[in-house]
Amino acid sequence: MTASFYTAPEGRPGGNRAARLLTSCFLAAAVLLLSACGTRSLGRAPVEDRGAGMGRAPVGAVDPASVKQLPGFENAGKPGYYTVKPGDTLIRIGLDTGQNWRDIGRWSNLENPNLIEVGQVLRVAPPVETSVAVSRPVTSGSVTPTPPAPASSAPATASASAAKPAASASTPGAEDDLAWIWPAQGQVLAGFDEAKNKGVDIAGKTGDPVIASADGRVVYAGAGLRGYGNLIILKHNNTFLTAYAHNHTLLVKEDQSVRKGQKIAEMGASDTDRVKLHFEIRKQGKPVDPARFLPAK
Repeated sequence: MTASFYTAPEGRPGGNRAARLLTSCFLAAAVLLLSACGTRSLGRAPVEDRGAGMGRAPVGAVDPASVKQLPGFENAGKPGYYTVKPGDTLIRIGLDTGQNWRDIGRWSNLENPNLIEVGQVLRVAPPVETSVAVSRPVTSGSVTPTPPAPASSAPATASASAAKPAASASTPGAEDDLAWIWPAQGQVLAGFDEAKNKGVDIAGKTGDPVIASADGRVVYAGAGLRGYGNLIILKHNNTFLTAYAHNHTLLVKEDQSVRKGQKIAEMGASDTDRVKLHFEIRKQGKPVDPARFLPAK
């Protein structure tokens, strides 16, 4: 069917009105068509980050220049240095390395020994002091050479043998020969177990004497090491430390020299479930079985 439109004869009443009505219909249709086109979703072209690969860091990446370098990081892994782990304290590091915790703080230039950070690298061995030979200038003038002494076929005299340097007291044999004694007289409750018990546990009553197992110097006296209670650590030489834990009363102070057999504490039950002395011998910081060094009971 063909659509037809009625056109009013020109000049007749209603002709202009019909034309206006027809024009309005065409305009409305055009508006609807444009609205329909405007609601169509157009696919967008993918956005390309042209900055990638041109020196810009990806989102979320950490700028290496902004990462804080902890003190001593350049010495990590080197002999004589220690990297702090979670839960470490300077006292524990000293016990585990066989050093005085105050020395470690001094060698590592710590402003506050109570503040160390995980990942920080500490010096746990004394700095090596290098001696520089100083050559003296030769003075002008004639120097009279000293003739060499004639060789003697006689055997060396006692004075000649005495001129030889004596054996150093820090040799391994001298370090091990400390003539240890038991630090308490009670029954042994638990022996050495490298995984579970780093020393021996000795029974007793509150107030029983705890004595130094060998001559030494107090490098720690306090309760700052978790699991040890009131603790005393003695340094005997460059090889050995001893630890006396769970005391009731401490009778010595840090940096004090003690003699073998001297009473240094009274037995107690601090930070443990019963009265006992936990005693450790550490060789270069490593726990060793005290039974290897103490006399048989």
